[in-house]
Amino acid sequence: MSERSPISPRSPRAALEPEQVPPPPKRSDVARSPLVVFGNAVITFVILVMLATGGVYVYGKQALEAPGPLSDDKIVNIPTRAGKGDIAEVLQREGVIDANRWVFLGAVFALKASQDLKPGEYLFQKNANLRDVIGTIVDGKVVQHSVTIPEGLTSEQIVSRLSDNDIFTGSIREMPREGTLLPETYKFPRGTPREQVIQRMQREQKRVLAEIWDRRSGDVPVKTPEQLVTLASIVEKETGRADERSRVAAVFTNRLQRKMKLQSDPTIIYGLVGGKGTLGRPIKRSEIQQPSPYNTYVVDGLPPGPIANPGRASLEATANPARTRDLFFVADGTGAHAFTETYDAHQKNVAKLRAIEKAAQNDTVEPAEEPAPAAAIAPGEANPATGATPPRQAPAKQQQRPRTPPARQGAAAPSGAPVAQ
Repeated sequence: MSERSPISPRSPRAALEPEQVPPPPKRSDVARSPLVVFGNAVITFVILVMLATGGVYVYGKQALEAPGPLSDDKIVNIPTRAGKGDIAEVLQREGVIDANRWVFLGAVFALKASQDLKPGEYLFQKNANLRDVIGTIVDGKVVQHSVTIPEGLTSEQIVSRLSDNDIFTGSIREMPREGTLLPETYKFPRGTPREQVIQRMQREQKRVLAEIWDRRSGDVPVKTPEQLVTLASIVEKETGRADERSRVAAVFTNRLQRKMKLQSDPTIIYGLVGGKGTLGRPIKRSEIQQPSPYNTYVVDGLPPGPIANPGRASLEATANPARTRDLFFVADGTGAHAFTETYDAHQKNVAKLRAIEKAAQNDTVEPAEEPAPAAAIAPGEANPATGATPPRQAPAKQQQRPRTPPARQGAAAPSGAPVAQ
């Protein structure tokens, strides 16, 4: 049995005092180093930044990819010189983006698009997300408006149409020369200067004319591209039917080759009203023989210049006319024309037209001066087939001829028939 150490008795006061705990060990000198403290702070900061960046990335990705509030496609105009805040306000007002504009501004910053936002008119798709909205503005995918210029309008009429179209800006400094504009359907963004529209139409006309001139038939009796445009403008005003253009062109080609006067009513009208294009009434008998450089009942050959702006189809038809011997044509009452090689056959067609006009005479009003009769040639001119001078026919009462398509009202055959404008 081992002996135990004797336990020293404690006084009552000592028993009541707390037992002494040994102090913690002192920190090493390395742990107290400023470099260690700084390193720990940096690590902590980096971890916090990474967590924050990850959160922002997740939130930003969701914000960029989330469907937008648009319930339907919508066109919105971003004004010129608009800043990022202005653009955000416009998009917010138009319902393209959500009410929090700061999300848009943050997305612009994140995508590094601050300097690439372009003004213009944009089409935003239904539910377009923020990335698509910003991408559309950055790419400058502005809305293209289709503008159709009908064939057969004069330059003055085309300028008037462009001036009335509110998608264009600015003014046209100088009236384009007749026949230098190509009628066509063009696409322009809103805000295009009108001068640029004219310049584009002129460039297209030169390009198309050069192509057609190179492919022209050797039988066409014109010496220059400008003369081709002049003849094509007459063809354009004479018919609006695609199936008749080359045959109408053949009539005028045959007449030029035989040294016959063209006798085209639209040239009379142009000589009377110029670029205004329409007369507003039938041609009078006195006007058929009224001297004018453009009156092809009076002058030989072509007039001094185009009487309108012909389209591509009329230019091609004139450069490559049908191979016929036709010398005459007249309206047949259906909107088309009847073509003939001889004067006698043509007179029969004229008689048919008169019968149609007579049936409709109750629907018209008597003019102050009676219009010219539907004669094959001007009264008193020699018959090109026989050389004889036909008798002057009794003047026909004014009738309403079948109207041609818009932009060609007033077109008539080389027959002297009344022309309703």
